[in-house]
Amino acid sequence: MISIKEVTKQTGVTVRTMRHYDQIGLLTPAGKTEGGHRLYGEKELKKLQEIQFLKSLGFSLKKIEEMTGNVDHDWYSGLQRQLNYIIQEKEKLTEMEQMVKGVMNQFTLEGKVDMQHIQQLIHFSQQNKFKREEFLQQQFKEDKEKLFDLLPNVNSGDPDTLEWVALLAQIKKHMAKGIEAVEVQRIIRRILEKDQELFAGNEELSNAFWEVRKSQEKSQAAGLYPIEQGVLEFVEKATEYYLTKEAENLGGES
Repeated sequence: MISIKEVTKQTGVTVRTMRHYDQIGLLTPAGKTEGGHRLYGEKELKKLQEIQFLKSLGFSLKKIEEMTGNVDHDWYSGLQRQLNYIIQEKEKLTEMEQMVKGVMNQFTLEGKVDMQHIQQLIHFSQQNKFKREEFLQQQFKEDKEKLFDLLPNVNSGDPDTLEWVALLAQIKKHMAKGIEAVEVQRIIRRILEKDQELFAGNEELSNAFWEVRKSQEKSQAAGLYPIEQGVLEFVEKATEYYLTKEAENLGGES
């Protein structure tokens, strides 16, 4: 038999918690000293381990009392329900993580965050995945599944997405300089390189995606973050200028 203070030393459970367990009938001591101090044996320590384990799984003290106090308790069903709860909470946390990343990326793009933008992010992050897949399948047919995994997602923190976000932010920063500006053309070159990486030289797929990207309605259906029409038009004109210059340079070399 050991004292409550020794239990605390061995398990890390506070004296206050042990007294509370005793008061609610969850874990009563094996006995008491002449001075009234609680004493615990091996059986009680084992039950305390069970209580702490079930607490770590998210069970309430009331539920733990029911589970540990009833030898006929259906542990499997109880654990299955708790697992379902944990999975749901995990999904919620994942959604929250994506939303936070989305807001951070949106701040990089816009330089500010307001409630309208946050509402947009929430809307796009909660869009029905099946509707998005159905739309993408109609647009890109057999290449849809591969594309779906590769598309930059503003709610993601992967390096590829972060680079897309940074490129768009840089475009917006230098737009006032015009499509011919060295800074703008350098960014366009990298965008075209990333386009090549994403679509592996499949121009038909690249063009189809760009048509979706240029349409606010289609972008929304595909679950893509909305980019201002003016920015998209600027990128398109800057790209045309870049490709024209490249063709002229190649022509001059031949």
